Amino acid sequence: MNLKLDYRHILTARSDRVKCVNLHPTEPWMLVSLYNGKIHVWNHQNQQLIKTFEVCYSPVRSGKFIARKNWIITGSDDYRIRVFNYNTLERQHVVDAHKNYIRCLAVHPTLPIVLSGSDDKKIKMWNRDNSWTCQKVFDGHSHYVMQIVFNPKDNNTFASASLDKTIKIWQLASSIPNFTLKGHVNYITCLDYTHAGQKPYLISGADDCLVKIWDYQNRSCVQSLYGHTENVTAVVFHPELPIIITGSEDGTVKIWNASTYSLEKTLNYGLGRAFTICCLKGSNMVGIGFDDGCVMIRLGKEDPTFSMDEGGKILWIKNSEIEMVNLKQFANENIKDGERLNLSSKGDAKSSEVFANTLAHNSDGRYVAVCGGGIEPEAFAIRESTTTVKVFQKLTKEKKSLKVGADGIYGGTLLGVRFKYQLTFYCWDSLDLVIRTDNQPTGVFWGGNGEMVAITTKENFYILHCDVSALAEASEEDRHHFNFPFDDIDEKQENVKTATWVGDCFIYLNSLNRLNYYVGGEIVTISYLDRPHYILGYIPRHNRIYLCDKELNVLSYSLHLSVLDFETSVMRKDIQNAQQLVPSIPRSYYTKIAHFLEKQGFVSQALSVSTDPDHKFDLALQLSKLDLAVELAREIGSDQKWRQLADCSILNGRLDLADKCYEATQYFGALLILRSSSGNLDKVAELAEMARSARKFNVAFTAYLLTHQNLKALDILVETNKLPDAAFFARTYLPSEVPRVTQLWKAEQQKSNAKSAQGIADPLEYTNLFPSFEESLQIQRYLEQSERIVPASQYSTRTSNNQRNVFEELSKAFTSGLNLEKN
Repeated sequence: MNLKLDYRHILTARSDRVKCVNLHPTEPWMLVSLYNGKIHVWNHQNQQLIKTFEVCYSPVRSGKFIARKNWIITGSDDYRIRVFNYNTLERQHVVDAHKNYIRCLAVHPTLPIVLSGSDDKKIKMWNRDNSWTCQKVFDGHSHYVMQIVFNPKDNNTFASASLDKTIKIWQLASSIPNFTLKGHVNYITCLDYTHAGQKPYLISGADDCLVKIWDYQNRSCVQSLYGHTENVTAVVFHPELPIIITGSEDGTVKIWNASTYSLEKTLNYGLGRAFTICCLKGSNMVGIGFDDGCVMIRLGKEDPTFSMDEGGKILWIKNSEIEMVNLKQFANENIKDGERLNLSSKGDAKSSEVFANTLAHNSDGRYVAVCGGGIEPEAFAIRESTTTVKVFQKLTKEKKSLKVGADGIYGGTLLGVRFKYQLTFYCWDSLDLVIRTDNQPTGVFWGGNGEMVAITTKENFYILHCDVSALAEASEEDRHHFNFPFDDIDEKQENVKTATWVGDCFIYLNSLNRLNYYVGGEIVTISYLDRPHYILGYIPRHNRIYLCDKELNVLSYSLHLSVLDFETSVMRKDIQNAQQLVPSIPRSYYTKIAHFLEKQGFVSQALSVSTDPDHKFDLALQLSKLDLAVELAREIGSDQKWRQLADCSILNGRLDLADKCYEATQYFGALLILRSSSGNLDKVAELAEMARSARKFNVAFTAYLLTHQNLKALDILVETNKLPDAAFFARTYLPSEVPRVTQLWKAEQQKSNAKSAQGIADPLEYTNLFPSFEESLQIQRYLEQSERIVPASQYSTRTSNNQRNVFEELSKAFTSGLNLEKN
């Protein structure tokens, strides 16, 4: 059966002849070793050449990353191994390694060991942590050593390919080979170990144009692959996919099914002979080197293939092996949000006869389809090709075929078929066209009730309601021309990567790795993740949403079903049902649902369930429940809360309460405005004393002035050393205090500028400079005896100060027999 792999071209870089490519395990880098003596490092994400190293004037036949040391090591035709730091671009070591060309290097996955193979027919083992000393020489080949690979299932074992037409298997502990494999009739140039399954297989390629599969335990050839017309130069077992990739001097790269050994695809990029192929564990990327450059391709999809039923049984596929784990064991455990679960497979892994592009349970969990598309209880569909979709009924026989363009299919209430920029929905039973949309979909997710559907694109997702009853009532004849009614509910600008429905809640992960759920127009964030994950599903009895990463590590987050039901009822305006659900919700969620109620406008209901004093205080203010807000403010003990309460009290006409709130926080500025504007003389006088004690002199000065306590106001200016201001204030309001203040001012000024101090005149010494000074003293005594503070209600009957002439008033007072006594 064809694997139906997607082949995506990522990068093409033309250059001199490429002898080796290598992929960095964590960075998006491809190392390219060139015949002209240079090495290049390409970023295959942005297709940019980011580093270049001038190694030597001879061909560089091998180059490898050692990521844990930030190194690149090279082997070249000048017989030397070189070590470069790829961050600083510095050369750190040069080793005279062999007496002839160095053909290959192999880096041990865990030990500080590097193996090198050469045209001197020897393999040498180097300790990179011990000044690159040669610890052992493996001598056994009678011709050039072309390639060395470590066994991924036993890192103490490695294999070598030679032009002596043999493959030798070695142990690191011994310089003598364990055994030799023979079968090619010409030079063997390349080899690789299988990574997957339990099969002890080795692959080799040779100048006899053949690719051979070996069972190294039985020491026999199990298969020969025919197809190349020139020397085979590169062979690899893909570490993630069930495929074999081979390259040849005929200019082609062939991809073979690792199970059936059938040829899947032939690639020809027109870059001359293919010399090297590199794959990376954990990645679907493949680097290929040719005569005229290198190519990077991506095979298949990088998302893991998995499915979980409602009971918590998870199936996933690793290298064509189906494994099952069960989350039932965690039902009664106290799982922390975001904590990785320690899962173990149930029983032995089962081998899949087909390569799974998809793996999915049907809606009741009874059936699992491998390589299927949409799955329904009584039917499932497969995308057989880009032009054919087949629908099977009751898992027994094919029902019908759709001859349509199909890039992807989606199961659910309706069968969805995506082709280019269109999404078309069909009835499952009749396969009649229902509706076609032009919104360039990336996914279709149906809710459990079959009426809600989310259609995702690269930028948005759309929530729609599907009128299932209208479709059910339509006659067979009407369905052929049925314009199926989808009701638009909402649209959100989110790039959804993976999603599921729980009731009417749409749970999804976006491109920013944020786990959210959508309910009734509101988006609620559950958690922020540090890397991409995929939603496995929701288990109601656990009240948790489960996710996995690319390596199929499982973690979960708490998401109580009663909370989702509550929020769904609120969005449906069914407050009575929502209130009945409250007792079933854990108390730790009360504040969360209170915030949700508040956003929906149900403030009173939010106040009744919230347990957060800060939130309850805000809700009490919104509802103008000021007495409750006072109790909460006392409990919280925050000045900000008292000030908020004061502002709200003013808006509600509760000036007495506002006064208490401002006084509790010693907000003297607000108290001054409040008490002065309300005409409460005693309170303003009281404020003046409080402000002076708290050293809030601006407020104290103003309050003294408003209550005609001019002498105390003057004392404020003197106390704060504002002596010039005090002198002018005394000259205006208290002429009798001018001499005292003037002397204080002169004494202070004398400390810094004696000449300036001499320029300050005292009215008692320089009476000529203060005309009418005696009259101003009389006016002061007159005003002190005659002026009275009157209520603000009499303001309209009072003569304003700018219209008064106090000299005339004093003259009339003397005429009336006024007697001014000196204090």
